[in-house]
This record gives sequence, C-alpha cells and structure tokens, in this order.
Amino acid sequence: MLHLRIVAPTERGTAVVDLLREAVGVTHLIVHPGAALEPAGDLVEADITREAVNDVLAGLLALGLVHDGAITMEPLDTVISDAAVRAEKDAPGDPDDSIVWEELTRRTREDATLSITFVTFLVLACLLAAVGVITDSPVTVVGAMVVGPEFGPLAGIAVGLVRRRFDLARRSVYALIIGFPTAMVVTGVAAVLGEATGTVDITDVTAADQVDFIYQVGPFSLVVAVLAGAAGMLSLVSAKSAALVGVFISVTTVPAAGYAVVAATLGQWQVAAESTAQLAVNMVGIVVSGVGVLAVHRLLARRRAATPAHL
Repeated sequence: MLHLRIVAPTERGTAVVDLLREAVGVTHLIVHPGAALEPAGDLVEADITREAVNDVLAGLLALGLVHDGAITMEPLDTVISDAAVRAEKDAPGDPDDSIVWEELTRRTREDATLSITFVTFLVLACLLAAVGVITDSPVTVVGAMVVGPEFGPLAGIAVGLVRRRFDLARRSVYALIIGFPTAMVVTGVAAVLGEATGTVDITDVTAADQVDFIYQVGPFSLVVAVLAGAAGMLSLVSAKSAALVGVFISVTTVPAAGYAVVAATLGQWQVAAESTAQLAVNMVGIVVSGVGVLAVHRLLARRRAATPAHL
C-alpha cells in the first residue's frame, strides 16, 4: 500500500474527502481541518492500494491541487489492519502488477536528468570499462556495468513514448547524447595519456579474449538487450531493486563505449565501429522492450477495469 497525504484549500477539502470516501481501495482516512500552513488548507491523509492510485490521482489532479495544494505518496512496508486487507480485496488486480504512472514518470524523470552526478558516474563507468579491456578483466567490466547510470534515461525514453510525455523523452535523449560522448572523450584522453607514458601497454584490443564479447555483435546481442530491458522495466514498476542490478550486469552499453574508445586510440577502427554498433543495439533493444512492457501493462489494466466486478 501507499500512504497518501494531501494539502487542499479549505474550500476544496470536502471534495477531496468525498472523493477518497467513494474510491475503491482507500482506507484509514484522516482529516486535519486547517492543519496545513504552507500552502494553507486542510491536511487529508489516507492509505491506498497501488491498484487504486491512478484513478484517485486523476480525480485529485482534476481538483487543481497541484497549483494551490500538494499531493505526496510514500510506500508502506508493513500495514496491520483488517481495513487494509478489505481495501486490497476490493480493488481489482494485484499490487505487484499495478503501475502508478505518476510515480514512474517522476522517478524516471529524476534518473534521466543530465547532471554533474550523472555525467560523473558515466565517466567513471566508461573508465572502468576501458581498464577492464586493457587488463582483460571481466570482473572490472562487470563493475563498469553496475556503475553505469544509463538505464535511467533509456527507461525515461520508454516511459515518455508510452505516456506521450515527449518532454521526458527529449530530456532522456539529451542526457544520453551529452553524457556518452563526454564520457568517451574523457576516457579517450586518459587512454592516450596512458599509452604515451607507457602506463598502458596494449597494441591489440582483440587480444583481450576474456572480454571480446563486448564488441562481437550478433543475434543474441539484441536478445539479451530486449530481455534485460523488459526485466529492468518490470523492476522499476514493481520497485524490485535487486532485479535492476541484474539488468545492469546483463547489458553491454558502457563496456561497449569503453571498448570503442580504447580501440579507436589504437587505430583499430573496425573494432571501434563494431563496439559502437553493440552500444546502439543494446540501447535500442532496451527502449523497445521497455515500451512493450509498459504497453502490455496498460492494456491489461484497461481490460481489468472494463471487467465487471462479479466476474
């Protein structure tokens, strides 16, 4: 369940309470008249099942609370209440199968924002990937996969396309087209300096046979990307963070960028091109499968909503 806290102007407090009392899946309703100071108004609290959140939020947003009030939600790990059990049973569907669209949109918006932190993580991940290639270390490459923050913008593109929030999709694309070139340039400079000073002793990236899977594009490159993208989107909508870490380890996005950079500094342009293709295949596969997962979720939710309660 989620805990819902609403600040509503006094003249709309009754409308908010009526909406919550009539909604399926809402319980533990508490009203504090005039308790809110900034913005001023009534404070209304309730617990709500995930399956019912989208409809309730739509009603609250229609009341204009975004402009002169506030709506906040937070997950509840443990709820011990018969009323909560009844609310879960009354709401159609299963909590794990329900997407709270506003929550997902805001979460991906945060993860898809181009920031110093985002670029720094991407640079560090790309540098780790380059070190993994130079030292022929799969463990270091896996570390680069985990550190890389690129799944956030890729998920943002998928959510933006499905919800027709093209501002989110543009923000996500912007983060990728600025972040990856920046990380690759920094990694390239570091690689050139390492080669010039003798710190890096490598003449052929294909000799690193433990990590050559990074640049070898094949049918399974797309298969893995699609499967990982689907798992990643499912982990986002169901808040399964452990599954998301597994997704990071599955795809060769950042490692492909690092491999391409090292190959380019050695003049192995064919390998650099193949690595870049691997990067593109993985990103496209993740976005496409993410869109597919969200589209199926939305279709199933609409069918559940259209099914009579007695069936």
